[in-house]
Amino acid sequence: MKIKEKRYLVLISIVLLSLIICSTLGYSYFLKVSLLDALYMTVITISTVGYSEVAEMTPPAKIFSIIVIFAGLAVVGYVFTTIGALLIEGTFNEIWRIKRMQGKIEKLKDHYILCGAGKTGESVIEEFQKAKAPFVVIEKKEERVQELLKEEILAIHGDATQEDDLKKCNIHLAKGLISSLATDSDNVFTVLTARQMNPNLYIISRAIEKNSPQKLKRAGANNTISPNEIEGKRMVALLLRPTIISFLDIITHAGDIELDLEDVIICSHSPLAGKTLKEAKIPEKTGLMVMAIKKKETGQLAFNPNSDVILNPGDVMIVLGKAEQICKLREISKDTGARNPCSVFS
Repeated sequence: MKIKEKRYLVLISIVLLSLIICSTLGYSYFLKVSLLDALYMTVITISTVGYSEVAEMTPPAKIFSIIVIFAGLAVVGYVFTTIGALLIEGTFNEIWRIKRMQGKIEKLKDHYILCGAGKTGESVIEEFQKAKAPFVVIEKKEERVQELLKEEILAIHGDATQEDDLKKCNIHLAKGLISSLATDSDNVFTVLTARQMNPNLYIISRAIEKNSPQKLKRAGANNTISPNEIEGKRMVALLLRPTIISFLDIITHAGDIELDLEDVIICSHSPLAGKTLKEAKIPEKTGLMVMAIKKKETGQLAFNPNSDVILNPGDVMIVLGKAEQICKLREISKDTGARNPCSVFS
């Protein structure tokens, strides 16, 4: 509920309570009865039920009753009208928002599914948004789902271990799935279910326990990530090799400019096909650094490739640079990007 709506409810509650208190004190004074009898008179007068009075109605008491009746009708009518309007408006807005989100989800294709929107999931969402990649979140906690919907993030309230809920995410048309649930057992069930529903899905799962990666890969995960292990290695690297880590941070976050490490495929109809790396002049044309090349024939990844290396159709280049530079190279190489994520390293 919005802050404005809460203020309205508090205000009308205060007005109604004030009317009841004032009426009770008034009847107690005019009819010379106890507070309980006066409260009884207030309730039957405001509600207009017509029960008998608790004492003989004097002329002042009758005039006071007339005032209470008109005030009660106005206040109670306003209270119920306001509450009804807030409830109906909130319900219709909620239904409309959910329907609109469902319509967008049904149209998704070659998208990504995030299972779990916890702390790890928050980071995943930020990265998806930066990359402008289509994605949908499936989350158990309804409060968290409502937060995501308010941020215009496609989200479904459901259980990622259940087939029906994964179907709502268009899993059969999805490109990849990240399972970042709280327990290894839930991640294993999710990976197993997702793999059965879409054999071509590229699945990455969070691993918590030490022996979990093997179980997750047997269940169907292409890769696993252990946040605790990564954090530990990063802290030790910062302690033992601070210069190298600082260098890596600089080349990926050069001041206000963020550099991306991306893979670009050489397509058969690309003007780069059949040329050597020297003839392609990729740094001159795009400003990108070619960090490595994965040859289609061997499947091996060659770092710091020689300038005489021939770029054949199906070869994949790993490049470092800004997003617009990478887009330019994709246009030259005729790479549409329609492939599984992390396919270069699989």
